[in-house]
Amino acid sequence: MKPSVVELVAHDLNPQGGVFCPSPKADMKIWNTHPKVYLDVGKNGEARCPYCGTVYRLKAGERVANGH
Repeated sequence: MKPSVVELVAHDLNPQGGVFCPSPKADMKIWNTHPKVYLDVGKNGEARCPYCGTVYRLKAGERVANGH
């Protein structure tokens, strides 16, 4: 099964350049998934959840304000 890919815009990230998984943006029901994990998307433009494999990717052309 191919992992889900969630495209994000810069304002979807927190001030440190990250997101949490599970996420409503990935159409996940928080109550029925894995433990909450922080993913640093701003560092490389994408990050993969170690639990479910969902990839959170910054949309092409989006820039993170904190210099990542």
